[in-house]
Formats: sequence, C-alpha cells, structure tokens
Amino acid sequence: MRFSVASQVLCGAVAVSALSIPRSIEKRLKLIGLGQFGSFPTITPEEAHREAENILKDIILGDGPQFKHGQGGVGSSTKPSSASAVGNIAAADAGTCDPNNPAVRLEWRNYSPDDRKAFVDAIKCLIDKPSSGGFQGSQNRYEDIVSVHQQLTPSIHQSAVFLPWHRYYVSIFESLLREECGFDRALPWWDETLDAGNFAQSSIFTDEYFGPLPAKTSDGQGTCIESGTFGGLTLHVGPGSRFTDHCLARAADEGLTGVVTSQFVQDCNSRSTYDAMRSCQELGPHAYGHNGIGAVMSEVQASPGDPVFFLHHLFVDHGFRVWQNGDPSRSSTIDGCAGSSSPCTPVSMDTVLSSNGLRPDTTVGAVMDTLGDYLCYRYDY
Repeated sequence: MRFSVASQVLCGAVAVSALSIPRSIEKRLKLIGLGQFGSFPTITPEEAHREAENILKDIILGDGPQFKHGQGGVGSSTKPSSASAVGNIAAADAGTCDPNNPAVRLEWRNYSPDDRKAFVDAIKCLIDKPSSGGFQGSQNRYEDIVSVHQQLTPSIHQSAVFLPWHRYYVSIFESLLREECGFDRALPWWDETLDAGNFAQSSIFTDEYFGPLPAKTSDGQGTCIESGTFGGLTLHVGPGSRFTDHCLARAADEGLTGVVTSQFVQDCNSRSTYDAMRSCQELGPHAYGHNGIGAVMSEVQASPGDPVFFLHHLFVDHGFRVWQNGDPSRSSTIDGCAGSSSPCTPVSMDTVLSSNGLRPDTTVGAVMDTLGDYLCYRYDY
C-alpha cells in the first residue's frame, strides 16, 4: 500500500475504546478536534507475527535465507565507501569517527536529570530563535525543521528511504541543537517497549520535561498542552499541508501504545531483507507510537511539531540499528524503491538524501553505518 497524504487513514488498527476524561475536567481544558490531524497507516501485530513465524519455519526447514539476530546497540564498523557520494554533496560533519569512542545514546531512564533538562532546554532554545527564512510556514528555527518534513513527506514515507532519511533528519536536529543552542552531550532515546500501554506514565510526559500526555477525551478530542517546557506552544506548520495556527495537542490512546511491544519490533526485525523490515517497522511500531500519542503526533506531515517526535524516531532508529547488527552487510547494502513512482526507481547507496537546504545533502550510503565518517554513535543497549 502506498502512502497518500490526502487519505491519512488508520488502516488495520486494533479496535480500542478511547480513554475518558471526566466531563467536569474536560470543560476546564482547551480541547481540539482530531479530524484535522488524521493518522498513520498501520499493519496489525498479528500480521507481523504470522510473517515472522513463516520466516522462522522456512529457516528451520532450510528453505529460507539465513540471518543472525543482532543484540544490543553497538553498530557494525563496516564503512560504506566515501566514493558513493555524487556531485558536490558534502557530509554535515567532515570529521572521522573513532568506532571505539563514539557518542553513546542513552535510553531515557539512563539519562541523568541534568542531561534531560539540557535536552529539553536546547529544543526550547531553537523554538525561541527566529526562522532562518526560506522554509514554508516556519516562524522559528525549530519550525524550519518541521517545515522540511512537511514538504518532503510524499518522498520520505512508505519508500525505502524512510529509515535512512529519518536517521539523517535526526542528525540534522542534533547538529542544530549543538551548533545553535550549545547542547554538548549525546542524544537520549526512548525504549517505548518498556512503556507499552502506559506511555502517559513515563517521566518524559511530566511538567519537568515534555509536558503531560492527556488521554483522548470521551468524545474523541485532543487536549492542548498548557504546562511543561512546551506548554502554551502555538504551531504554525500544519496540520497536513496547511499553515494554520494551532496548539501543541496530544490525545493518548493507550490501546494503541500497548501494541508497541518488543515482540512487534522483533517480528519486524526477523525479516532478512531491508525493505521488508522497513515496511513492517514503518507501518508497525513506528505508526502505532505516533497514533498512540495522537493529535499532532498522529499527523503525518507536520508531526515533528511535537518535540517528542525526535525521541520517538530515536526509538525507530534504534530498531533499525539492532536489525543492522544482525549482519555486517546490512550497513553497506539496501533494496527497495526510492520513491512511489511507477516503474520503481531502485534505491541505492548513491541515492541522495535532501533536507531542502537546511543542511547539506548526503547519500544513503553515508548514513547506513552509524560508526561511519558521517555519523558516529551507538546505543547503550
């Protein structure tokens, strides 16, 4: 199934009842209709598990491709050749990586309170800076990043570039935090599987950090976030392809977050080919995480408007890295279609990844190895 910005329907999602907020409390909250946000298309965990069982059966019977299960977050040190760069494409960081001493992305629970505060303060710093100009709808530096995602949505979702492009995108976010807001430590990531079905109780969603995660109301509305680091934030990019002022809103559905389990991630990572794994992860744990937080996060084009987007995509990248650890060749090869055009344009290590000028373009090959010369990080587990 190909992605359509116009549709943005929830396909195959599990049926759950909305968590309710007492009406006496609802009346005191600023609520927002959810219809304008849409949702990410999904597959069911049952579909992913059936396919994983079939793959395992084929391997046991000797009829399928062999693969090794990767463990932990330490990436392969196999480096894609720098010769894969084409034209005048430049790396965002011209330095070289010491694979024995990379930045270590710590899971949120292992991140110190001081580091957590520095992280959210740096994001707020970008929000408080003026837009650099040239990014549609943006009214601050952070929204320059959001605008890039909005404008490129048709080419970066439900195609083979989904995982490498978002890895590149997160690295741009990181570079802006460092260069423009003095953020001087490794990024955190969020192991959502440890909070499956209970996202709202994570310390991420407290006033000290990202603000609360209210449940979808009894009549299916979202709640504007009015406390925490990003309380009272007005967004100008989105919903969808529009540029309409709206609040940062959330609408948790823990029935959907409950689907983001380690089993679902593992079932997707059982795929031995990149694009089969990518499709499962994109329509599986990735999509349910977005939809489970709801409102702005469930809006495909402008979902980075909610800063928790980046913690979520660090979780997605972690799953990608773990899959790559299963075989050294997975850091130097890729398959699938580079876009939605027909006939298919095969993705390659030379496929260009663009941020519409926010940072220099690069290639798929440059970001496939997290311990290559373009990137230099691993995960703590």
